[in-house]
Amino acid sequence: MPRTIVVVGSAGQLGVELVREFRRRGDTVHALDRAQLDITKAAAVESRMAALNPAVVVNAAAYNMVDIAEREPVAAYEVNALAVRNLALSCRQLDATLVHFSTDYVFDGTSSRPYSEDDKPHPLGAYAVSKLAGELYAQAYLAAPLVIRTSGVFGPGGLHTPRGNFVELMLRLAMNKDPIRVVEDHVASPTYAPALAERTAALLDKGVRGLVHAGGGTPISWFDYARLIFEEAGLGPELRATNEREYRTAARRPKYSALSNARMENLGIAPMPPLREAVRAYLDIRAQARK
Repeated sequence: MPRTIVVVGSAGQLGVELVREFRRRGDTVHALDRAQLDITKAAAVESRMAALNPAVVVNAAAYNMVDIAEREPVAAYEVNALAVRNLALSCRQLDATLVHFSTDYVFDGTSSRPYSEDDKPHPLGAYAVSKLAGELYAQAYLAAPLVIRTSGVFGPGGLHTPRGNFVELMLRLAMNKDPIRVVEDHVASPTYAPALAERTAALLDKGVRGLVHAGGGTPISWFDYARLIFEEAGLGPELRATNEREYRTAARRPKYSALSNARMENLGIAPMPPLREAVRAYLDIRAQARK
């Protein structure tokens, strides 16, 4: 049966794919970006959600400027934590399901294997703290939210957003002809937004609730990820490995934050596509968009 679904953060890389996926499945989707709803304003959230009366609210909005969050932690907390509280309260009033996206950065990166849902979070910076707080608000105000942790999201929406994504950054740097330095001692599991949207819809359809990891499925260093991108793009810039010690950032980041998708797959959800296949699909869409 078609549902009424509100997607918050609909203009982002993941948001556009969620809107497309739910509409493809026949749901009535209200796509709200920041201009249409400021989720940090509790009264505005309550009023808008009451008017739309959704069965499901999907929160793909986030403050994800990791380094800037160290200078403005309140701004990050307002969007990533308190705004989730606002959405959770509205969902409780309407008996709606909240789907909220969190991050691999809730972990400290001291693991040597992909993190599972049972591993204890230990955030390292203001951004990570705010994202963990968002999870806790969702779980505090709702009996059965669906909280999905993911990692390094990239998708075609990045072609149209100001900050782009890692693939776009690498392709842009390759055009400058200067050596490109990328850290080799940080490992994540980059996630293709269309694939994440499909699996989010599948989890919701199966009635899955609680905490679920849905990363890209391929633990890889950012250096090797960059090399893979250039291989698939047919480019050969000078790529140099660097490390955390040489490349200092304002925020501390987990050195190993790959996510295990075992729970998701055990629930009967299809595995994520291999990263090389996802990058190839992204580049194909990118080429078509530029014709």
